[in-house]
Amino acid sequence: MLESLKDEAYEANIALPKHGLINLTFGNASAIDRAKGIFAIKPSGVAYADLKPADMVLIDLDGNQVEGSLRPSSDTPTHRRLFLAFPEIGGVVHTHSSHATAFAQAGREIPIFGTTHADYFFGNVPVTRKMTAREIGGGAYEWETGNVIVERFSTEGLALDPGDFPAVLVNRHAPFTWGKTVAKAVEVAVATECIAQMALMSLQLEPTLPVLETALRQKHFKRKHGPDAYYGQPGPV
Repeated sequence: MLESLKDEAYEANIALPKHGLINLTFGNASAIDRAKGIFAIKPSGVAYADLKPADMVLIDLDGNQVEGSLRPSSDTPTHRRLFLAFPEIGGVVHTHSSHATAFAQAGREIPIFGTTHADYFFGNVPVTRKMTAREIGGGAYEWETGNVIVERFSTEGLALDPGDFPAVLVNRHAPFTWGKTVAKAVEVAVATECIAQMALMSLQLEPTLPVLETALRQKHFKRKHGPDAYYGQPGPV
């Protein structure tokens, strides 16, 4: 069932250690078939070297396991919450990549210092609030993790477009990224780790460095995103 979807999720998962985004089994990727309302996700605790496409677990948007003999990732409820909240996304990635996770553990946004950052994000990479003791210990920790992400994107005065900000840092935890496809979510995860490392290096060189000027931020983001984008080739290449 949905073999191509499982293949897509598998390829995304094995790409994570190839890009240096994964230590041990800390991370996962999922891909969704919107027409069927089913997503494929990595099984919990299985080493990436041992992973096979057939190991991918299929989950519906009500949280039911519809195929797979292995237990799905413990982060499955967070992925499900994001798929429900952001209907335009087709894939979600979670890593504990070192530099992005350092910002998450510190509860700090990744500041937009340069054009590399602006190629992917329209501003700072956002961070959630800290989770409460009830949210952590109430028996639905991973679902509540998704809730604090959704809250960060919908809070009045702080609301963000998930298309303009395709990643978030969960306070004290680590990054989640997304995209129209899971392959794009992997690309954003790579970019998030890259810009986090560069931001830390920039702050070492200049601790009072201001964020990128508005004109440069808008130019670099909009040349790759939106109706006036002109980066790359038109149509498939």
